Amino acid sequence: MKEKIEIALDQIRPYLQRDGGDIEFVDVTEDNIVKVRLKGHCAHCMGAKMTLSNLVQGVLQEMIPEVKGVEAVD
Repeated sequence: MKEKIEIALDQIRPYLQRDGGDIEFVDVTEDNIVKVRLKGHCAHCMGAKMTLSNLVQGVLQEMIPEVKGVEAVD
């Protein structure tokens, strides 16, 4: 599953980089919660929660139906 997550994040990454940010895969839990770290401008952006829920979680769940959610870690 980790390889699938990295492939999905590679599709999201250009959108974040365009705004000076990035995303890093940290881990996936036993209950299929993906943990990521937002970097650059995305790390402190007021819209980070929306980015996680609307963009990152949406793409991951579309590409990997087993994913139950996404959480940001520091």
